[in-house]
Amino acid sequence: MAWFKKARKPRASSTANAPSRVPEGLWVKCPDCAQILYNKDLEKNLSVCPKCAYHLRLSAADRLRMLLDEGRWTEHDTDLTSTDPLQFTDTKPYRERLRAAERTTGVKDAVIVATGRLDGIDVVVASMEYGFIGGSMGVVVGEKIARAVERALAARQPLIIVSCSGGARMMEGALSLMQMAKICAALARFDRARLPYISVLTDPTTGGVTASFAMLGDLNVAEPKALIGFAGPRVIEQTIRQKLPEGFQRSEFLLEHGMIDLVVDRRELKATLARALRFMGAAAAPSPPPLAVAAAGDAGQ
Repeated sequence: MAWFKKARKPRASSTANAPSRVPEGLWVKCPDCAQILYNKDLEKNLSVCPKCAYHLRLSAADRLRMLLDEGRWTEHDTDLTSTDPLQFTDTKPYRERLRAAERTTGVKDAVIVATGRLDGIDVVVASMEYGFIGGSMGVVVGEKIARAVERALAARQPLIIVSCSGGARMMEGALSLMQMAKICAALARFDRARLPYISVLTDPTTGGVTASFAMLGDLNVAEPKALIGFAGPRVIEQTIRQKLPEGFQRSEFLLEHGMIDLVVDRRELKATLARALRFMGAAAAPSPPPLAVAAAGDAGQ
């Protein structure tokens, strides 16, 4: 056989079967600029790429840690879970999807409702979890957010909803769509009480969430380059058979066309929300009086 027809055997590497020396999850690639980022440095930067300022997604719990003082909050309505009202099955039963999402995210549905302090201001925050079936809004999400509105109304505290969702949860059919009206009705009562509601829109905020509470804030704030809209851009292009403008449905495009009020870098979001709440009349909660400490000191003398 001629030399040029010989199949050369690849040289075996001494490390070919050796375990990787780099622990899994230590590095992450920026989806925008492809820069390799050290995970711990990225976490310190609130999951914002230091090279291109691309905002990677955060979990609902990470959002609360970022916004609330000392990363502390009290969670509410933790016992609510979906009952699978339609006994829905597609490629697998809906109940299995719910259990898998709960194992993956550590939450029972796609929103965490919490009370805490933002720069000293008592607030009620609903933070959506995209990792739970795409942050979709089913009966439980609707109920928890409606209760969050009512809790803020009863305590006369500001309300913040952080949206990160693909829209209504179709596995629950019309029951999921009903949540849009239920939350909007609660927000109408909240508005009549003249209490501040700030909506924070993150990537992505689409479907029934955009068509309801996400766009109803007294102040609608979005993160940079967040996808915000009802139908996705590909669906719109296929429907109208036209090419959409550059950056269509991104937060900067919506700001330019008057659909939102601010686009704010995540690293400045807490300070921006605190300024807005104070402008709207929300006051910092008083610090606990030092009387108990003084009394204890007197008693010990």
